Amino acid sequence: MTAWLCAMGAILVIAATDADAGGNAATGAALFNRCALCHATTKDGGNRMGPDLFGVVGRKAGTYPGFAYSTALKASGIVWTPATLDAWLEAPQKVVPGNTMPLAGVSSPSQRADLVAYLATLK
Repeated sequence: MTAWLCAMGAILVIAATDADAGGNAATGAALFNRCALCHATTKDGGNRMGPDLFGVVGRKAGTYPGFAYSTALKASGIVWTPATLDAWLEAPQKVVPGNTMPLAGVSSPSQRADLVAYLATLK
């Protein structure tokens, strides 16, 4: 019985983690309104204070044309995946020390998951 309860608990934890990791793109779009001052999200939307994020998932960091990236970000070698975006949104200076992103970080894992889900729709 104890083994069964442990197994069920593990399944619930894994299911909850997977659900949280998926995020909600509609909620992420609403959250992104705070980011839209600095980032465009349309194809060829151009750069603002930050680079255009259209097509960001799968793109190598520091490569969007015409944006003046920090040396640290250009040299990072990061490719923006859901995992790297989540880490970046949580603590940009921890992921790439010396970058110029003014965001202190998004502490809520569910908000980060929602933002990443939204960014993944920008194709």
